[in-house]
Amino acid sequence: MTWKQWILGLGYLAFFMASTLAMAFWQRRQRKRRKPFHEDLKLLRSAGETQLKWVLSFEENLILYVPLAALAPVLVTWPILLFVKRLTGWWALVGLAALVIAFVGVFWVAARWLRNRMTEGWDRYLGYFGERFVAEQLEPLKAQGWRIFHDVPCEAHGKKFNIDHVAAGPGGVYVIETKTRRKGAARPGYKDNVVSFDGHVLDWPWGEDEHGLEQAERNAIWLADTLRTDAKERVHVSPILALPGWWLEERKPFKNPRLARAANPKWLSKWLGESPEVLAPERIEAITAALELRCRDVKYGA
Repeated sequence: MTWKQWILGLGYLAFFMASTLAMAFWQRRQRKRRKPFHEDLKLLRSAGETQLKWVLSFEENLILYVPLAALAPVLVTWPILLFVKRLTGWWALVGLAALVIAFVGVFWVAARWLRNRMTEGWDRYLGYFGERFVAEQLEPLKAQGWRIFHDVPCEAHGKKFNIDHVAAGPGGVYVIETKTRRKGAARPGYKDNVVSFDGHVLDWPWGEDEHGLEQAERNAIWLADTLRTDAKERVHVSPILALPGWWLEERKPFKNPRLARAANPKWLSKWLGESPEVLAPERIEAITAALELRCRDVKYGA
């Protein structure tokens, strides 16, 4: 195949991709014109809203990511190939070696980048599913006067983040952070589906860590400060780390356990529903009004 045929083939592929993307964008714009909802309509955020948006965006762009990753080695090494074709003798061998090294290097980077994006997509969908599971476990609390909010948008020191779940009701205000972790190989003497909590650290089958506990505590402090400003309510916010899919064993805690508690999501409705009443209905209304104002931001197509 001559270089003119290569250029013709690459040009056709680029034209096809550009045409496909243009048609997709045009179709999306046409759908927006016919939407039946008012421009000002905003819905409450659902469980895993941030994760789901990322996954959907990734799936939409996958049709572009795959050919770009596949073409990257060719596009980068094509100028080198044209230069090497002009060389003779030993310089031609040196140029050919450089060409192979460049192709392999770019191929490895592109393949690794695509693999990392796909792995992140799988991890985010797992996180989304875990948040949905925890949300279902919180549903029974609504019959007892609790209000549940999901994927609460936050910002501190110029950095945006979100709180997976917030429950506000007669028993107080709770921040619930969800961490959905895959099961893996277990150490000798450990079961691969059991994690234990001693009040300070989590003991997983593969080792100990504090993953998610400090985050839940930071989020609880942030929410308490925010409610003091937005709702004019001074209220204690309790942090909980939910671990869907894991059997949780609680060990005897130290004398001074940390603020965050670890929980099997199936315990949550019982824990919160049986907690002593500390908030009057009017305080709950003020708190939930502030949370709803923050969480009602989902627009069609946004």
